[in-house]
Amino acid sequence: MPANSEQRMNAVATSSNKTSSISNALFLGVMAICSLTLCVAMFVSTLQDIKQQRKALINELNSYASIIAFNAQQSFASAEKTISKLPPAPTDAQDIILNDVSNDVFNDYASLEESRLRSFMAVPMLYNIHIYRLPQHTNSLQLYSIYNAPSIGPYPTQFDKVASFATPVISDNYIEISQEIRQQGTLSGYVFIRASQQDLQNHIQNRILLNLLIILSALSIVYWLTKKLAQRFSAPINELLFIVQKVAKDKDYQVRAGHNSIEEFNVLGKALNAMLDKIERQIIMQQHSESEIRELYQKLEQKVNDRTMALKASNQELLNTLATLHQYQNQIVETEKMASLGQMVAGVAHEVNTPIGLGVTASTLLQDRLTDIQRAFTDKKLTSSQLERFLSESKENLGIVYRNLERAANLISSFKQVAVDQSNDSQRHFNMAQLINEVLLSLGPKLKKNQHRVLVDCPPELIIDSKPGPINQILINLIMNSLIHAFDNNKHGEMQIVVTIDGSRCRLTYRDNGSGVPETIKKRIFDPFVTTKRGAGGSGLGMHLVYNLVTQALNGTIVFNSCLGEGVETLIDFPIANSSYKTK
Repeated sequence: MPANSEQRMNAVATSSNKTSSISNALFLGVMAICSLTLCVAMFVSTLQDIKQQRKALINELNSYASIIAFNAQQSFASAEKTISKLPPAPTDAQDIILNDVSNDVFNDYASLEESRLRSFMAVPMLYNIHIYRLPQHTNSLQLYSIYNAPSIGPYPTQFDKVASFATPVISDNYIEISQEIRQQGTLSGYVFIRASQQDLQNHIQNRILLNLLIILSALSIVYWLTKKLAQRFSAPINELLFIVQKVAKDKDYQVRAGHNSIEEFNVLGKALNAMLDKIERQIIMQQHSESEIRELYQKLEQKVNDRTMALKASNQELLNTLATLHQYQNQIVETEKMASLGQMVAGVAHEVNTPIGLGVTASTLLQDRLTDIQRAFTDKKLTSSQLERFLSESKENLGIVYRNLERAANLISSFKQVAVDQSNDSQRHFNMAQLINEVLLSLGPKLKKNQHRVLVDCPPELIIDSKPGPINQILINLIMNSLIHAFDNNKHGEMQIVVTIDGSRCRLTYRDNGSGVPETIKKRIFDPFVTTKRGAGGSGLGMHLVYNLVTQALNGTIVFNSCLGEGVETLIDFPIANSSYKTK
């Protein structure tokens, strides 16, 4: 293998070490999206469940408090009724005797109420229950009845704070609530309940463990599916890479890519096979031509030996024959090009061969200089000035190779965009203003290099049903076309994008105030490879691509208006679904 080919392959291998494979990128992207989605969904679901469970617990405690308050109200009423039936006491000690009797009666009914409260032993979460009575003649709370759960100690009375627990007070492990006891609209006491949150805590722990189990199971399935998907995409790429490496290493142009179930890789394999077919035919034709030339040289040599007396005539005949042969070869090459490639491929060859030819020339020169340096080094005659000159020339030649290879890569990318069938782009609802902003964001580095402005007139909430991919490429090509061609002498150029809706059609208007387009170029503006900037950043495919996207992918129409010195105006009209767009 030639030294320059080895250097190029080593450069490619070195650059590939700094990049990531498609399978790894696809795997990491899918896993990251699924992990984030699952975690957020489970987190929100858990918070909502905890909120609902705590609300249910508070409602349950309020129900218990209502039952206890109702029983206490009946107990108060029964005690007061019993007191009212007692015989009157002597006048001189009536108040003292009445208070003692009332306390005894209320104590009897309090004992009965405590026996009722003991029935709440069946509810483990209820730790402490207090019933407070508010005598009308004192307005001071008295502890009427109390309940403490087994194995739970008594809880201090809450005379001063019981009213504040009308709004539940939630701590780490407990919930404290209270409810008023009223008789005929008059406040006669309070019910205080202190309950445990242990059941809620257990439910939260179980829910978290269940969510973790679901997340791990889902991620395991996603991991397996992502691996399979990555293998499905990487296998055909590896197959094509193996074929290319085999051709580059062994010069075996008879290998062919097989059929693939993925359409894009199948199209790429067919294109590679077509290229190998053409190269193989060219090699066969070259060998055949070389064989004919060798035979012709042998005949001419024999002729010279036989006709020594007619040397001048023989030489002239040889020159004529060689000229005819070269003309025949050129006609064959041109006919083959026109038959197999057509106008498009001729443009591709012209655009791509120029930077590749410059790169090959620079690399060949670099190889010659390297041979000289190696010879001088072997003979021990290498001087510092020779080495310095070699390094300088190597840097310049490598720069030429890099710039021209990068130019060729950009041209191939543009040609690929022209070849791709834009009608395969999916149709969906999307925000038009957001799409335009994304395009401007992607072109931010280009726009920051100058002082041009892009003005957008589009409703911020405009939602349409169409194909965002072709619209994205249309806007990029229109803006890049203005940046390359329109503002040579205008340091403060202005571009304007206007979007309006008329019934079931969307109208996109693009304008700039640049130098405009000459009449000769305007008539052929949508033809491929029509450009005034060839070799300076323009390939002549931009407006051709825009025309194809509008008419084929969007099924719309496009009108181009321009006058020299007055900028350009591009009017694009395409249909959208009648019932699938709205402005908010």
